[in-house]
Order: sequence, then structure tokens, then C-alpha cells
Amino acid sequence: MGDLPPYPESLPQQPPSRRSSQASERRRSWGQAQPLAADPEEERQMPPDAQHSTSGWSQRRSLSQQESFLMPRAFQAEEVQLGGTEYPFMNSGFPSEFQPQPYPDESRIQAAQGTTSLILQGLQQGQGGLFQHLDSAFQEPPVSPLNQFNLYQSDQIYESAQHRPYRRDDPALQFSGSELGFPQYNAEVPEPEPLELAVQNAKAYLLQTSINCDLSLYEHLVNLLTKILNQRPEDPLSVLESLNRTTQWEWFHPKLDMLRDDPEMQPTYEMAEKQKALFTRGGGGAEGEQEMEEEVGETPVPNIMETAFYFEQAGVGLSVDESFRIFLALKQLVEQHPIHTCRFWGKILGINRSYLVAEEESRSGANKYLYFVCNEPGLPWTRLPHVTPAQIVNARKIKKFFTGYLDAPVVSYPPFPGNEANYLRAQIARISAATQISPLGFYQFSEEEGDEEEEGGAGRDSYEENPDFEGIPVLELIDSMANWVHHTQHILSQGRCTWVNPLQKTEEEEDLGEEEEKVDEGPEEVEQEVGPPLLTPLSEDAEIMHLSPWTMRMSCSLCPQYSVAVVRSNLWPGAYAYASGKKFENIYIGWGHKYSPENFNPALPAPIQQEYPSSPAIMERSDPTVEEEQAVKAVQEEVLAATEEEEEDKEEEEGEETDD
Repeated sequence: MGDLPPYPESLPQQPPSRRSSQASERRRSWGQAQPLAADPEEERQMPPDAQHSTSGWSQRRSLSQQESFLMPRAFQAEEVQLGGTEYPFMNSGFPSEFQPQPYPDESRIQAAQGTTSLILQGLQQGQGGLFQHLDSAFQEPPVSPLNQFNLYQSDQIYESAQHRPYRRDDPALQFSGSELGFPQYNAEVPEPEPLELAVQNAKAYLLQTSINCDLSLYEHLVNLLTKILNQRPEDPLSVLESLNRTTQWEWFHPKLDMLRDDPEMQPTYEMAEKQKALFTRGGGGAEGEQEMEEEVGETPVPNIMETAFYFEQAGVGLSVDESFRIFLALKQLVEQHPIHTCRFWGKILGINRSYLVAEEESRSGANKYLYFVCNEPGLPWTRLPHVTPAQIVNARKIKKFFTGYLDAPVVSYPPFPGNEANYLRAQIARISAATQISPLGFYQFSEEEGDEEEEGGAGRDSYEENPDFEGIPVLELIDSMANWVHHTQHILSQGRCTWVNPLQKTEEEEDLGEEEEKVDEGPEEVEQEVGPPLLTPLSEDAEIMHLSPWTMRMSCSLCPQYSVAVVRSNLWPGAYAYASGKKFENIYIGWGHKYSPENFNPALPAPIQQEYPSSPAIMERSDPTVEEEQAVKAVQEEVLAATEEEEEDKEEEEGEETDD
């Protein structure tokens, strides 16, 4: 390996102040430390083989203690003083007592230098080994009689019947309590550090609860950070504000009852669950095939998808998905009710919910058709009640938005006689009477019915399809309004389709009138109101403030040969009709309000009634005095006495006559 380099003979001295402080420090540490020694009595009591093993173990102990503890101190003390510069020692994690430090005074430094020089010279000359020189240079101190009272025994021997004496592997047991950094017991609690005190004060401030609730800012921040770490959003800073609101809301809205199901079903999902039944077919096997064959034949359900296709070309109508769901809903209606003819009338919009309207032919007049409504496909259909003339008359005087609930009250002036179901039925009757149109010649009157003049001008109330109708070209349909006609009866001002004389008495009223005297209260006759008859052309409709009541156009001017004729009502916005060849259809999608060139003004209240005319017969009199009451009483007594005398005289005269 080669010879070791010569060790320097002398080391530069430290400044006095530095040496004095290190010397005092070293004295305190060496004064508290206990010498490492074994009890000689225990060694004498051991058997020879145990003593032999103990001597070898003692040599290893000397190596572990003196080589790892004393030698580094000697060499490190010399290295620190080289060049007159102090180098900081690396902190190995042990207390300051175990950190390598230089010798405190010159005598100890010189002694260490001499000992080190002797050990190096012996090693260079090849005399013995390093451990032999260390054993001879550093002898164990004598055993102190106070070791038995020392709480920190540096050397403890354990005997066992199965094992030879051994020592614990923890090197810390070889040193005293002060060397291990254990502080001396003191009853006084030390003051906290300034930084620790500031942290405690800050946490106490954050733990203060809010004035309005029992939540503290510390708990809220803990919940917020926990939510962020659990969810781990991509950009937590951008969603910090929303997470903050969500965390605070969850704290104030806890789940009170965990036994019940949390109603988190969205309205769209709930509606999809209800509409799922529309897409299922009942029965299977032979029954399902038989039902399919029946459906392939005649069915009262119209082809909604074909109608939606034509209206889509006109730029109106509903989406394809909604149209198909409406088709399935109409099919469900036909299965649940004995309906022979069914048609999708349209959709009336509402504030909260809308109404899908289905039409079924039943009677005549304003109640010629029955109407079923539902809010969404898949929900149950509800039949609307028949409309009355009073409801139609009052519906013309008000304008209300629909709420979507049939039992909702209609608050208006004049008061409407009914709820929203009655108001909806009245508006459907008004819209149908004004906007249900068809191409000229599609319908015709039957030959069995009489002429209009024979029926008192009321007109015919029924018609039938013309089997010879070949259709009208699209260009002609949009060129003149005379090619379109109304096929629904007009509603008169009375709210009826057929005029009724209000002064005409019924049979019961006539029977009662014969017994009583007839009193003239007004004119005996009222002028009869006559409306336009059925199948009247649109060209005869009245204008609205110089505005045509209808607008006609072609669905696409680029390819007129494949276009359809579209007619829009300006009187009832939302009413449309199309015609293509022999096919036509009407639909209404709107709020159910009639167009008004001016702003709607509700009717004024009725004038205040006159006071009842005053007269002496109805005037209040003052109470009579006591004298007046006594005078009246005296007069009444005189009249009563005179009446009694007259009766007695009459009785006496009658008795005398009977005696004679």
C-alpha cells in the first residue's frame, strides 16, 4: 500500500476566546459522562471459557468504543486546526454532545498530538497492529462506585442459560443521558417558540365559527381542499369558485335521511321512462302477428310522419323525433278509447307546460269534435269538456296565457265561467272556426240536404269528400285565395254556430205565460244574425287594418314542380295549411292568441249603479216620546171599547129577533 505520509509535528493554535469556550464546553460534557468499564467481580465469577470469550468481546468493545469514538476526535481535532482555518462539521443527526469537536486546551491537544505520533510511528515501523496500539494508548478508566446509582448505564451485561453474554446493539446505550441529548427534568414548562406561537394563534383565529352558522373558516378550507384532492380537476384554479360554492352548499344542505332514496332523477330521464311504454308492443307470437296485420289495414291513426315531412318543407312543424312520439301517443289514445277518426290538431304553448291536442269527430256545431290533450307524449290523455256559448263570448273579451294545468283558475275581467280546461276548449273552437281550410273542390255538399234558403239562411252544417277531386296545381293555389275554402262553421257573436232568438220562449215558459198577463218589456223581435256558410272562399274574409288575413307562398321557388303550397293565417299566428295534389292538412302551433293591430285593453268595469230613490215609505223615523205613546195607547183603548160595545149590541139584537 505504501508508507503513510508524515504527520505534522505541531498545529497552529486557536484564539484564546475560542479555546476557552470550547474548553468549558468540553469540561461540562466530560463531567457528565460516565467511564466505560466492566465489573471485575463479574469477570472473576465467570467460567474460563466465558472469560476467554469475554476478553475477546472486550477487545471488540474497545475497538467499537475507542476506535469509533476517540480516534475520530483526535484526528478531527488536528484537521480542524490545519491552516489556521475552522471548517464546520457535518451534522449527523446526533445531539451537539456527539458532534466532533476540537480539544478544549493546549495540554490535551499536545497529548493527543504525541499519542497520535507514537501510533503512526509504530504503524510505519510495523510494530503491532492498530488495535494493539489503541489498547495500550487508551486504557479504560477505573470503575466508579457510583455506577450502580447511574440511571444511564453505559455497559450492561446480560446472562442467559442458552446464550453467552451479549450487549444491546443500540450504540446510544453506551453513552450517558447528557451525551444522548436528554434534557434534565424540570417542572417548569418551557415557553413556546415565537413561530410556533404565531401558528397556534393563526389556527385559533381560523377556528372561530361564523356569526350566522356553526361553520368555521378552518373547517370550510379543510372540506374544500378535500374535495379538490378527491376530484382532482384538470384546472383547479378555474373551478375554485364553483367548488367553493358547492362545498358551502353541501355543508348547509346535508342529507338528513340516508334510508330513503335520493330523488336525483332528472325531468328528462323521468319523461324518457314514461315514454318507454310507447315503444313496446304488447303480446307476442301469433297474437303479435295478428295485431300487426290489423294495423297494416285500416287504422284511425293518421300518418303523422308524412304530414311532418310536408310541413318541414314549409318551414313549420315539430322535429322528427317529437313527431314520431306524437304518432305513438295518438296510437295509444286510439287503443284506450273507442275512436273511429283521429287527427293531430296542433300544439298550444304554455308558460309552464304545453298542450298536445288530438281531434275526434263526434257532433255538430262548435262541439262537432271532441278534443283530447296531454302535456307530453306518453302522459295520459285528458278529454276536454264541451264548450258553451257563454265561454266563447267571454273568451273573446280576455287574453290569457296558458299555464299547462287544466285545473288552474282563469283570473280575468270579465270573469270567465270556468277553469283553464274550459278556456282552452273555447280557444280551440275559435281557432278551428277561423283557420281550418281546404282546397276548393275537395269537399262538397251531399245532394240529400236542402238548400240554404229553405233552412232559414243558417247554411248547411255537413259535407262529404269529393271522389272526383283531382287536385289543384300549386301555382294556382298560391295565386288566388279563391282556391281555398273554410270547411268549419263560423261562430256567431252569440257564441253559437246557429242563431237562436233570445226572446223566443220555450214550451214551459209559454205554458206559464198563458196564466199570467203579458207585459211588454221590449221589442218583440230581434234581428237575426247570419254568418258566412260552409265552404266559403278565403277571398271573402275581411281585412285587418288593410292587412290581408292570409299569406300564401310556395315552399321552394327553385323547384316549383316538387314544391307544396303553404298558407299562413295572419289573424291567428301559428295556423298553417299545406296542399300538394290531393293531399292537404292544417296545423296550429302557437300561444292561442288572436292577432290584434292595437295593444290589448281589457274591458272597462260596468258603470256604478244609481242609489235607490228615497221616499217617506222607506225613510227612517225618529222614536216617539212617552206622551205620544200614551196618547196612541188611549186612542187604541177607545177604539177597542167601542168595538166591544158594538159587538154586544149586535148580539142583543140577534137574541131579540130569535125570541120573536
